[in-house]
Amino acid sequence: MAAELVEAKNMVMSFRVSDLQMLLGSVGRSKSGLKHELVTRALQLVQFDCSPELFKKIKEIYEARHAIITDPGQPPQQHQQPPPTHRPPPDPLSLHSYDRSSTVPRTALSAPSIDYPSLYGKYLNGLGRLPLKSMKPEVRLVKLPFYNVLDELLKPTELVPQNNEKLQESPCVFALTPRQVELIRTSRELQPGVKSVQVVLRICYTDTSSPQEDQYPPNIAVKVNHSYCSVPGYYPSNKPGVEPKRPCRPINLTHLMYLSSATNRITVIWGNYGKSYSVGLFLVRQMTSAELLQRLKTIGIKHPELCKALVKEKLRLDPESEIATTGVRVSLICPLVKMRLSVPCRAETCAHLQCFDAVFYLQMNEKKPTWMCPVCDKPATYDQLMIDGLLSKILTECEDADEIEYLVDGSWCPIKVEKERSYSPQCPILVVGGSTGGTSDVNGAPPPAPSTNGENGKVPADVVDLTLDSSSSEEDEEEDDDEDDDVGPRRKRLRLYKKDPASAC
Repeated sequence: MAAELVEAKNMVMSFRVSDLQMLLGSVGRSKSGLKHELVTRALQLVQFDCSPELFKKIKEIYEARHAIITDPGQPPQQHQQPPPTHRPPPDPLSLHSYDRSSTVPRTALSAPSIDYPSLYGKYLNGLGRLPLKSMKPEVRLVKLPFYNVLDELLKPTELVPQNNEKLQESPCVFALTPRQVELIRTSRELQPGVKSVQVVLRICYTDTSSPQEDQYPPNIAVKVNHSYCSVPGYYPSNKPGVEPKRPCRPINLTHLMYLSSATNRITVIWGNYGKSYSVGLFLVRQMTSAELLQRLKTIGIKHPELCKALVKEKLRLDPESEIATTGVRVSLICPLVKMRLSVPCRAETCAHLQCFDAVFYLQMNEKKPTWMCPVCDKPATYDQLMIDGLLSKILTECEDADEIEYLVDGSWCPIKVEKERSYSPQCPILVVGGSTGGTSDVNGAPPPAPSTNGENGKVPADVVDLTLDSSSSEEDEEEDDDEDDDVGPRRKRLRLYKKDPASAC
């Protein structure tokens, strides 16, 4: 089958425009466009929609084109053409391998003797698979929970500077298959204009020792066909002297691409400041926090008995320890939003029993992915999350408490904290009247008359009015007394009585 595929590609590359139009028209494909577009379309047809009928049609067109009739009574013979000259394919991420004014390699326009089947077979939908670098370890990118990879359009390939300039440009050309185009078109919309199936660009350090997180090079810019694509900006920093951070996420290119058999040209503009970076193109399906939560509820619940055994293990008496642990308290309030837990979860790598709410944790990481445990501030990735089945059961049984205590035997008991009641002093507030000279309490009822017949014959405690200005002097008091004598009896200002309040009336 591989030999037939190579033979079919060689035949297609020798076709003229009329032959290409005849082949594409026989299978219901578009026959319009320049020759290099027809060649690309026909090669895609051979590569992804191969069938015996298609191979038969290609062979018929090829034989009809190259048949030489030497004798009317003899069948036509094929003209033996020299094998194509093999040349090394251009570097897909090299600036000098492409013409700026075209979306196809410059060599494809100026050198008709190049081995096109070899070029398209290796680089059309797999740019960067360089033979000289295939033996090196490949750069791996970390798995992102919110992006489910469907296809790998371009393996992570190193950005190679072409000169000594600080600002570099690295282009690549690729085309989507009909199946990939259909997946994008029929995908649902996450929000207006944003499809769930996307073509994303990911950039990371060129480091093969471990999976790499997304990391942008300086002066990053991405151009898709003829338009620039937006790149996530910087998070503002409120702390003085701290540089703002930039969220390095996959860059969505879908809205600027040709959703057809036409080739797409991606140009990465980056700053060359010594560090090495690699780029990759992927067809992904973007997930939502609700979908990840449903998946976690399906496969991530830990049985209550296993959680109970973990509690016993945490509280197991250590012979070398001088302090015996008889219980541990666990709050039923989420540390993220200070609300009661609904889906209690934690990472399997965490050493604590305290849980946080999976709903808010996934929503938080959907907007700003950090994947750090809010309890111990250690990594808690999605693959490490598990729902505590024991605490989920406790939440349904204990509705009137915000905290529980696990005991040594694995049982639990609620901790109910009574709310403190605030009591106000019941001492009356004295109001000095004019004619009556009586006093009243806060409710307006007259208080009992002062008496010196209290316990042990002591005078009742003095009443202090804290609303009185501390700067009042005895002279002010004398002036008030004089005014009362002239005008007549009226309500006086509250004063600080030193001995008996009744003497002031």
